[in-house]
Amino acid sequence: MRTAIGQINTTVGDFEKNTELVLEKIQKAKELEAELIVFPELSICGYPPMDLLDHDAFVTGSLSALRRVQREAPSGIAVVVGYVDRNRESGGKALRNAAALLSDGQVLHVQNKTLLPTYDVFDETRYFEPASERTVFEFGGRRIGIAVCEDLWWEQEVEPGLRYPVDPVRDLLDLGADLILAPSASPYYRGKHQLRYSLLSRIGKRSGAEVVYVNMVGGNDSLIFDGRSMATDAQGRLIHLGRAFEEELAVIELAGTDGKRGDGRSGVSTGSPAGERRWAESRWPEPPEEGWDMVEAALVLGLRDYLKKCGFSRVHLGLSGGIDSALVAVLAARAVGPQNVAAFSLPSRYSSEGSKSDARLLAENLGLDYHVMPIEESFQGMMATLEPWFKDTEPGLAEENLQARIRGNLLMAWSNKFFSLLLETGNKSELATGYCTLYGDMAGGLAVIGDLFKTEVYALCRFINRDEELIPESILEKPPSAELRPDQKDEDSLPSYDLLDRILELYLLENKTRSQIVEAGYDGELVGEIIALVGRSEYKRRQAPPVLKISPRAFGTGRRMPIARKLYEC
Repeated sequence: MRTAIGQINTTVGDFEKNTELVLEKIQKAKELEAELIVFPELSICGYPPMDLLDHDAFVTGSLSALRRVQREAPSGIAVVVGYVDRNRESGGKALRNAAALLSDGQVLHVQNKTLLPTYDVFDETRYFEPASERTVFEFGGRRIGIAVCEDLWWEQEVEPGLRYPVDPVRDLLDLGADLILAPSASPYYRGKHQLRYSLLSRIGKRSGAEVVYVNMVGGNDSLIFDGRSMATDAQGRLIHLGRAFEEELAVIELAGTDGKRGDGRSGVSTGSPAGERRWAESRWPEPPEEGWDMVEAALVLGLRDYLKKCGFSRVHLGLSGGIDSALVAVLAARAVGPQNVAAFSLPSRYSSEGSKSDARLLAENLGLDYHVMPIEESFQGMMATLEPWFKDTEPGLAEENLQARIRGNLLMAWSNKFFSLLLETGNKSELATGYCTLYGDMAGGLAVIGDLFKTEVYALCRFINRDEELIPESILEKPPSAELRPDQKDEDSLPSYDLLDRILELYLLENKTRSQIVEAGYDGELVGEIIALVGRSEYKRRQAPPVLKISPRAFGTGRRMPIARKLYEC
């Protein structure tokens, strides 16, 4: 059966454009002689809709858009599309996360999602009632079941101690399904692709069923969806791997019930003109390893879509001459073009000549709109205003942070005047330990690298420089410094980033306690200090801009800690 994969980038709540995109892909798939096309989870309304689901008009919009696809989709091709439905049973939540099979103007089958995740960034039980049953349908000589996203994940312990009570895929297989269609909205993090493939592969190896997994692509708020839709054969082998971080319409040839493919080959049709098919033999015994190229692509897509879907076309940032702002500048230039990026050097009395020249050189390398806006006069004026209260005290943190807040004010003024989004340039190590200034360097509309530890920032910059010295080598070699007091270095306040980041990784990503980290060979006093810094900085993170998520656990909705609490060792 010739099956199309509609890997699309939708916008939450934009029913008109989402529906037009779906209809466009259906038409193209038919021209490529596909018999069936599958779209991602909740593709009609976009994912995640969150509390928009509390509005009846939103649900009505989802159902109206589904009916439009039902009416306007061309005949001769079946469509599996995700949407929000009302719960038509008595009791339970008012809504369902549903996928419908449409064909020739009719709804032939509906499967509601069974497993509703509540871990990490997910909160689906807040809105949806789970499916009470799983059913299969016959189409094209196949017995087909639909497993919506999380329904594939029964075997995977998605977080320590969490196992689902129902295995939706097994139920479908028990009903005789020989093909599983999996509409999905699975956010990216490093290493997740390998995990997804292992889930699909096990289904084929254990049951002899083929799987077509169709994942969303694009950025929505903090989440980045990488696409990379897949198909596996009856032996669990990968027969199609979709593109990463871009839309794609692919047509694959699935086996018949006799296990033989329609034309004797496994492959994908990538031709765009009507009727043209270019078949490429499968070449992936397993999915490729992920590298820094995937991280870069994820951040570029996340930034680009955040701007596009929020209505911004220009961005700006403070360019300090340090490595963090250098990386954000590169990503911004690649996301929206250097002509749409303004970079500001905001030197103070403590800014080194090297930092100022490095910032200018980087801006020239990237072709950015570059400006110098000194803050010394503003700093003197504010210190004069504060003199009656600050006199007879030693200069300290208040004076240092005042400089950062002057910069934040100036950059936000530019944002207001020219409708440009200010990009926050802090990394995960700083955000974890509170080594950042509220209303200063934390100002902005999006934290582009807030889910990269400092050591990862260096690694990604080295990757970017692999072919040419885009980021001046002097930026990568200089000791990190906020330059808010004479001869300041980050390591005056923090341990070396190599050590800090490993402890933070154990604590934040692996959920290790203080005692467990100490048992792993780290100094107990240091571990305690770092954990205390993380706890005391929660109030800052609560006021930080959204962080683009690229790790299994990013700051934001995926890590919810109380601000007012006792700082236990965990």
